[in-house]
Amino acid sequence: MRTFKIILVGFILIFSALSSLEVSAQCSMCTLNAENSVQNGNTEGKGLNNGILYLLAAPYLAIAGVGFLWYKKYRRKSVSMNIKDSKINLN
Repeated sequence: MRTFKIILVGFILIFSALSSLEVSAQCSMCTLNAENSVQNGNTEGKGLNNGILYLLAAPYLAIAGVGFLWYKKYRRKSVSMNIKDSKINLN
């Protein structure tokens, strides 16, 4: 049953990767602005691309920061405990 699930997930991933279509993710104003700035030698298109990369990286940096703080707070500390062989009364 486990191998069936792995094969099914692999098939879904391969199928979704192969069935992608080309899409326009920018609005028409942004597309025209970027194309014209590149043709005219302006740096507005470069600034637009840098802004897109900045917005793309922000969630990943936030998740990495939360993960690092969680790791630092909840990681196990190696502490040696010397417990005698006597019975422990929990009451």
